[in-house]
Amino acid sequence: MTTFRPKLWTSVSAAILLAATAGCSGGGGEAGEKGAANTPAAAVGEGGEGGAEGGPGAGEKGAQNAYVSVPAESRLALRLAHLKGFLLVAQKQPDGAEAAAALVGQGMAEVFDAQPDAFRSGGVNEAALRQAAETGAPADLNAAIATIEAAQAKAGGDAAAVTKGLVDIAAGLYSGVIANGGVDTVEYQHSYGAALAAKQVADKSSDAKVQAAKADLDKLIALWPAATAPEKPTPVGQVSAQASRVELALS
Repeated sequence: MTTFRPKLWTSVSAAILLAATAGCSGGGGEAGEKGAANTPAAAVGEGGEGGAEGGPGAGEKGAQNAYVSVPAESRLALRLAHLKGFLLVAQKQPDGAEAAAALVGQGMAEVFDAQPDAFRSGGVNEAALRQAAETGAPADLNAAIATIEAAQAKAGGDAAAVTKGLVDIAAGLYSGVIANGGVDTVEYQHSYGAALAAKQVADKSSDAKVQAAKADLDKLIALWPAATAPEKPTPVGQVSAQASRVELALS
């Protein structure tokens, strides 16, 4: 029988999560790896899902590789899109503002707080992101997405590399969704958010490689049948195989 095994923080409100994150100044755990945030942006990959480029406590499996492999000039674009994925999946939550706020809070802890200076220097309005993490209200989610999109427009980056990086993140995180007969509902949502972000990057790009990969990318997105994990999610191997097809088209 399949059982649901969400991470501990799924029952924690976004406000508590953010307070805990703010209180950490370099301790252990995903949110406590801010010490790496002092590294210059060109040496990225730092803590949280953004990873420490494979270093100790680098964050959730699968996300680090994407940051290592993307060209340095595209890393801010990848970081922005990765964070945006949490907001995109938050918008789809059927359980209301509290669930949406928790997801944004997780994105802040996993991605923003791993390298806050990169986001700030990129022009992101941090207050708008924190507001969305506190309320989960539709208007606040929209405002947070708007500030990320404004930063994306200035960040540039190679759309094919960023899309490939997001697909890599989605597949890597999904590898932890099903294990020992259990379903990690949070990892499901995080991976889905990365996939949604990949689709948005692809939809806005005229790059020939990206356009060639869109059909396979749409098939990948379809492997998440809902915004919350079903009792029997798509097998990991099926997601991995489809992600590989997208990445091949983008190479």
